[in-house]
This record gives sequence, C-alpha cells and structure tokens, in this order.
Amino acid sequence: MFKKALLLTLVISNIVVGAMAMGTAVAAEVVKPTVTATANTVKYGDVNMDGAVDSVDLALLKAYLLAKSSTLPNLVAGDVTGDGTLDALDYAILKKYLLGLIATLPADAADDSGKILVPHESWTCGMAAGIPQPEKGVLVFETTMKLQNSYDLGKTQYGQRKVFVIQNGSITGTKIQGTVMSGGLDFQLTLSNGVMEIEQLLMLKANDGSYIYLRSAGTAIKQNDMRMVWDFEAPNSSSYNWLNSGKYAGRRIIDQAAGTMKISVYDISGISFTPDATNSLIVTEPDDVPDQPWDFRKAYSERNGNKFITESVSLGASQSVGASKRGSRNIIPITGGTVTGNLTAKILSAGADYQNLSNPMTIDARYLWQTDDGEIIIVRNGGQFGSLVPTFEVRADSKYSYLNQKLYLSSDPGGGAGGVTITFYESTK
Repeated sequence: MFKKALLLTLVISNIVVGAMAMGTAVAAEVVKPTVTATANTVKYGDVNMDGAVDSVDLALLKAYLLAKSSTLPNLVAGDVTGDGTLDALDYAILKKYLLGLIATLPADAADDSGKILVPHESWTCGMAAGIPQPEKGVLVFETTMKLQNSYDLGKTQYGQRKVFVIQNGSITGTKIQGTVMSGGLDFQLTLSNGVMEIEQLLMLKANDGSYIYLRSAGTAIKQNDMRMVWDFEAPNSSSYNWLNSGKYAGRRIIDQAAGTMKISVYDISGISFTPDATNSLIVTEPDDVPDQPWDFRKAYSERNGNKFITESVSLGASQSVGASKRGSRNIIPITGGTVTGNLTAKILSAGADYQNLSNPMTIDARYLWQTDDGEIIIVRNGGQFGSLVPTFEVRADSKYSYLNQKLYLSSDPGGGAGGVTITFYESTK
C-alpha cells in the first residue's frame, strides 16, 4: 500500500513540476465544457471512463488544460468542482483527492436532492414529467422490511442486476397499519453510467385483513437519492380505496449489514412543479444496452417448437385484492418447485403469479430459478390463457445466456398436487 501511495505521489509530483516548468499555463487556461443537468450520471474524475479515478486521469486533464491535447474523453467527468467550468481549480482538486487530502470530490458532494428528477423515457416510473423530492409531500406510512435473500446476478443483457427477496415487515402510518407479506421481489438494475432503476412487487395486508397490491418503479442518478413512485391497487370497497387515486413518491433504503430495506411513502398530490433546466436533473441511459421492459412480451404468429423444460410449481394460498382500479386482482405466491428438461433447477420461494381476473384474464408470474450449478435466473411468464410467453434474464457470460436472446412460449398451467405444472417450448414461426 505504501509503495502504491509513493508511486502515485511521484507521478503527481512530476505532473506538478512539469506544469511549473511551463509557467502558469495551467492556472491561466480556462475551458468551459458543455455541462448539463445529467452530469451526475458520470463518475467524476474518471475522464478516460475506465471505471477508476487515478493518476492517468490527472495526466489527461493536465494535457487538456495545457492544450497539449484537443480532446478529453469525458469533459463532464473532469468538472470535479461541479461548477460547470473545466479549469485549473478542477486540476488542483483532483490532485488533492488522489493524494488523499480530501475524501470526496465537490461534484459528488453537491446536494441535488431538492431538484426534480426526470426519468428516462424508457422507464418513466409513472411520472414521466418528473419526480419531486418526496419529503416535500406528506408522509403516509413507512415500513422496514427484513430481507429473506439477496442475489447478485452480475451483468445481464440490461446491466448489473441484483434481486432482493422480502421476508416481512410492519407498516406504520396514521391512516394505515398492517404487514408486508413474505415473498415480495425487488429488482435493482445499475447501468454503466451509474443510473439505477428499480421495479418492486409487494403485497400488503392491512390490519382489517384487506390485501393491497403494490407494483412500483424507481430511478436514481445518485444512489443516495433513489426516488420511488408507488402504485397501489387497493380494494374499491375497502377503507383504503383512497390509495387508488392518490399520487405517491418515496424512498427505498437498503441496509445490507442489517439485512433490511426501508421504504417511505409520501403523498405528493399537493406539490406543483414545472421542470426546467435550472430545477431538474434528467436521467440518461447508455446506448449500448437494451431498455428493460415494464410489460411482459407478447407473441404474434408464433407457435410451439421443441419442448424446452417442464416446471412443477408449488403455490401458496391466494391473496385476493378483489375489484380495484385495474380490474379484479388476485395474487398467488410461488413457494418452490422444480425445473426439468434442457436445464435442471429449483424454483425459489419468492415472487407470485399476479393475476388480473377481469376479462380477458391475464397472468403475470414473476419468480426465480436457481440452477443445479448455482446460477440465478429471473423468470417472467405472462399473457392471456392460450398465449403465455416466458422471458428470462441471466448473467450475460453464463452458459445459460442463450435464454436472454432466444424466444419461448408456454403452455397454460395444468393442475398438480399443491400447485401447477407448466411446459415451456422453443418458439418457431
């Protein structure tokens, strides 16, 4: 460690000496890069975009400021002060950071929590116009949920994926009290530019026995400013039907050491805002990965090909919301099972079949496989009966990565002891 620190000091010292030998060129040169409201999606200091902030970045920044180089791979990343200007002060601050004289770059420490966060068009979170700071609203309830498991899939076709399985939690609020049911899923996606996207599926049970379905989305430019948009489906006939028409945002905070996830729900219907260049941050996404889907895949003019696998799925007791804002909702927890055929796996106790019993009836099953060699595979099987379509998400460099590209079709569920059996087929035209 001492040798590495000494080497870094020598490299930086040589840069400084070189700059001094050339007079005051570094101090005199001022460059104004195009710094937009999306600047926080970059890693400040990492001007060559190799994922590390080191002496190479400092050397590149020096060369650019001295006009020794006409380009810098990432101008915004060089603006470590966060003041919108690339100049000698950024060089001095980055040098201090690399020498360990300061712990945080000013641009990283900038507080943008009061600004409106405008989601990417592919992941609007139900608030495409922007998500205000949730705390400006009125707190509805909070819950700290125990995590049953967490799975780091690594890099999938969409980005770095983690999945959290909820064990339980208690809801505390002035207008609602109850519990969070076990088996909920939280899908966390981190893109290469640092942007995060969340999809969360939870079932709540109020103290009067009413079930409430909660499927929500969130996004963040900075990990400490995750903003969730909560979407409730409560029984129309219950005392909680006000959740169906409100406008809610909030927070999602994971404590890995404690094994918990805390969510806070705020009513923001009383907040009025108009996003502009001065009061908002715009979420951007890399161009080299596909957008993750919100809806299940639909198959047109496809038919069953070769048999792929057969599932035997164990199910828990139904959790019926009943008539709600999107129809008659019924949730059937998935508690386990097996997969046989072209691959063998166990079905983990997590997720559910989120059914809408209104005409035409649709199912949207969300759950996890764990293969015999330990790979975690995200499974989604959705659609109308007679046209169910499964899709998969798995680590891109695993031997199962073909699941990310190939197309499949599913049979309807067939009755089984304590559950159902389902067959997946390769899709063919």
